[in-house]
Amino acid sequence: MNGGEWRYIWQSEAWPRWHYDLALLATPLSRVTHAQGRLLGRLADVGMDLQQRAILNVLTGEVLQSSVIEGERLNGAAVRSSLARRLGVDEAGVPVADRAVEGMVQMVLDATLHYRLPLTAERLFAWQAALFPTGYSGMLPIRVGGWRDDSRGPMQVVTGPIGRQRVHYEAPPAARVAAEMAGFLVWINEASEESPIVRAGVAHLWFVTVHPFEDGNGRIARAIAEWLLARADGTPQRFYSLSAQIEREKKSYYLLLEQAQKGTLSLTDWLLWFLAMVEQAIIQAEQSVASVLSKARFWQRLAGIPLNERQIKLLNRLLDGFSGHLTSSKWAAIGKCSQDSALRDINDLLARGILSKTSAGGRSSRYLLTAELLE
Repeated sequence: MNGGEWRYIWQSEAWPRWHYDLALLATPLSRVTHAQGRLLGRLADVGMDLQQRAILNVLTGEVLQSSVIEGERLNGAAVRSSLARRLGVDEAGVPVADRAVEGMVQMVLDATLHYRLPLTAERLFAWQAALFPTGYSGMLPIRVGGWRDDSRGPMQVVTGPIGRQRVHYEAPPAARVAAEMAGFLVWINEASEESPIVRAGVAHLWFVTVHPFEDGNGRIARAIAEWLLARADGTPQRFYSLSAQIEREKKSYYLLLEQAQKGTLSLTDWLLWFLAMVEQAIIQAEQSVASVLSKARFWQRLAGIPLNERQIKLLNRLLDGFSGHLTSSKWAAIGKCSQDSALRDINDLLARGILSKTSAGGRSSRYLLTAELLE
């Protein structure tokens, strides 16, 4: 700093006295609140089994996409397996998760299922240790289960090749982290009349601005936001995924973060964006719930009709949004059967009115679900 000038918001003498224009946030906040109520009302009409499967889908997306944002791709089947086991959902034929997957799953579930518990330094240490069970981030050994010490230099967010790197952000020095986090934890656990949704947006930015760990800060920040959103919903059941929506808007996510961390202590623009992400996440969840309900009604209408395993598998693929056009050749490939067996399966479903043919005969014929069964 020179002559009172500062580059990052944590260098301001006013830090961390955030402020925002509540009048500008009122309308988007109202939209989010109404969307939450609409979604939860819709889910009231869904049976417990379908609710659990909807939660499984959402949490699988949350774990996967929060990691993708940081450039790490976890095994989707392993994530789903770990979550299904912990949630008590029957998922046959899926692989056992590895340690990295288990750690991410443990953190997300602890944040959402135990949303009533306070956030403490020890809890954050446990989350970060769970993310890096070997004490390594890739090939690099890192400090796990404690605040960073900057032994390898200042904590910076950089992009670009070595020699031409661009520094997007530099966090407060390690000597300040313990005091910074003590203030953050007092604020986040205190009783407040602020909207917990707004607080989720503030907490996310505040945490990644302090950047208290050597690695895992982004994933932990999003887990903290989910912890506060669970408090906002008043339920541990997560029916929408903030991380999945942020991944869809990752470019604007990093841009808004950088602007907020280099700007003033006004969070209005950041919070407007954050509320838009929460609203879109809920809208995506509503569409998913509508799909789950449609699928449930479809199978209810087919109750009592004898179908073989291949037919059930392919019908589920169609219900989940089959990519491209379904032909007898694709049926044979997916069902791992002969062309003749595929045609017998298809003709049986055509005769029962479950499938419809959309083009000329032969192997080029295309098939889709009969529209009346999806209403």
